[in-house]
Amino acid sequence: MNRRDAADLAGTVGLGAWVAFGVLTMVVIGQDGAPLWADGGFLAWSLGHRPDVAGALARGVTDTGSGVVPYALAALAGVVAGRTARRRMWAAALSLACLGAGQALRYGVMALVQRPRPVRADWAASAGGWAFPSGHTTTAALTAGLLIVAVSLRAPHGATPLRVVIGCWGVLVGLSRVYLGVHWFTDVIGGWLFATGWLGVCLYAMTRWLPASFVSGTPRTPDS
Repeated sequence: MNRRDAADLAGTVGLGAWVAFGVLTMVVIGQDGAPLWADGGFLAWSLGHRPDVAGALARGVTDTGSGVVPYALAALAGVVAGRTARRRMWAAALSLACLGAGQALRYGVMALVQRPRPVRADWAASAGGWAFPSGHTTTAALTAGLLIVAVSLRAPHGATPLRVVIGCWGVLVGLSRVYLGVHWFTDVIGGWLFATGWLGVCLYAMTRWLPASFVSGTPRTPDS
């Protein structure tokens, strides 16, 4: 796949995610933040299937979706993607900028929508702020996306098991938020859509404007 095709793919996927996210956001706002569709059912199932061991495991998974871990992994994605020490530094900086800017934008949306979380009595973990879109979900999904892109650049025809593991981690962090009762399922869907849309923007910009030799280390050509 040449650079133009890669940019078009990232842009198309990102645009589709933004459209879906916009629709879901409007529905959430239109319902004044009330539970939607299967939100109540997912929460009820979680409350009925939450033994101590599973709860502790879910808290361990959810903790990897915030704090230092995602930023360390985003920096690692840049190190993996770069071919030289200088390019690794720049790629790490770009990955961190993508994650940090996405977090800031998500926080703005969250403050605008102001969706309440499920009732505190149902929580099995600490949480703060508004619910939509889920912050842990967005952070983990963005980080997983950056890692998958980096691995794909270095091993375009292999490393499929590693990409699957990374993707599963991103999904599990989001699901753990519902399981622990601190988010509605549609908060998590919103986080996944937001992350996909923002990652599409970042990848489109990087693919269109970065030199072809930035990651590959090869001379720039029209189709490289």
